Amino acid sequence: MPKVMIVDDDRTTVSLLQTLLSLDGFEVILVGRGGDTLSRARETRPDIFLIDYHLADMDGPEVVRALRADPAFTSTPIVMASGMNVEREALQAGASLFLIKPLEPSALAPTLNSLLK
Repeated sequence: MPKVMIVDDDRTTVSLLQTLLSLDGFEVILVGRGGDTLSRARETRPDIFLIDYHLADMDGPEVVRALRADPAFTSTPIVMASGMNVEREALQAGASLFLIKPLEPSALAPTLNSLLK
């Protein structure tokens, strides 16, 4: 069962993503603050990250850069999502893929699984 860490501070989004990905066979780890991501990732060792671009305490690219700076996560797939087209900034920070919100529920698990191969 692959582990996905969702880093998002919107409770509604997190609840929906957790339900969808759990039903699709993922173990879901939830983190509500960008500043908590690296320590939680070191504890839980997720296989893939799904990170919101806009977080209350820091922006998604900062979280991605922190993860990429840690040798344990240099090659772990990171998907960043936003309702705005900030793909260039996400990819420059080190994200593997950028998705526009709202996310397509039926395409989410296949997209994550394709990055895990």
